[in-house]
Amino acid sequence: MSTQKSIKKIAITGQSGYLGSLISQRLVSEGYEVHGISRAKLQLPEKLTEEIRSAYAVINLAGSPILQRWTDKNKKVIYESRVSTTNNLVTAINNLPKTQRPKIIISASAIGIYKSGELHDERSQCYDDGFVGKVVQDWEAPISKLEVDVRKTIFRIGPVLGKNSQMISRLRLPFKLGLGARIGSGKQAFPFIHIDDLVAAFVWAIENEQDNEVYNLVAPQNSTNKTFTKVFARLLHRPAFIAIPVFVLRLLFGEAAKMLADSPIVSSSKLEKAGFNFRFPDIESTLKEIVE
Repeated sequence: MSTQKSIKKIAITGQSGYLGSLISQRLVSEGYEVHGISRAKLQLPEKLTEEIRSAYAVINLAGSPILQRWTDKNKKVIYESRVSTTNNLVTAINNLPKTQRPKIIISASAIGIYKSGELHDERSQCYDDGFVGKVVQDWEAPISKLEVDVRKTIFRIGPVLGKNSQMISRLRLPFKLGLGARIGSGKQAFPFIHIDDLVAAFVWAIENEQDNEVYNLVAPQNSTNKTFTKVFARLLHRPAFIAIPVFVLRLLFGEAAKMLADSPIVSSSKLEKAGFNFRFPDIESTLKEIVE
């Protein structure tokens, strides 16, 4: 391991979350020095500037969970935890002298920016016109205000699947009890990313000097909710004949149920062409690793 690599500092927001903790662990194992930026310091410009001073890279993962009832209060928290914190981060970076600015920022985003039911690559301008679409567009917007000497990578992330991911943790028991169920017809798109591929992509973005880019971070396979349900149930040796009506999800999640009932079809070909290799390119290999 090179001495130069071992002293590189990575500053990360959202370090205590599921994604942040695993990305941090991987970076430490690769020889980087990782510093978490607390929520409190994200709101204090002078503290934030010191946190990122002389960092080689900044990873921005801050954001309150979006799959919850969208009350006015929750909407405000969801929005500000992404948009306001990213604005603060960009301001802090731009306030640093050029010699002390990070070389790269890698910022999380979401495929929720895209209109449901249609195929999208990164050139698509067909955006969701609801709450999620606005949040994601405003979340990404501050990154373009960074000084030109800071390389910028945005990952539009799909639902994350891993042994301890939120989705798998919620679904494992019902599926083990034979209560696995597709949502509605199950024909809606089910873009996804294995947690190991997500972590590897963030490390790849640090180590490969890409131009300023936006990437869809989803597995190459265009899967459906029905396929996910069938494969997960089969790997757990359980049946899955039930369908959950969409109205039931609306009772549980209100307006946010649309995130479960429908989804965009998302292409990851740009990321593959840039040289990133997926270990888990399809739903079968992804769920097999999780179940085993």
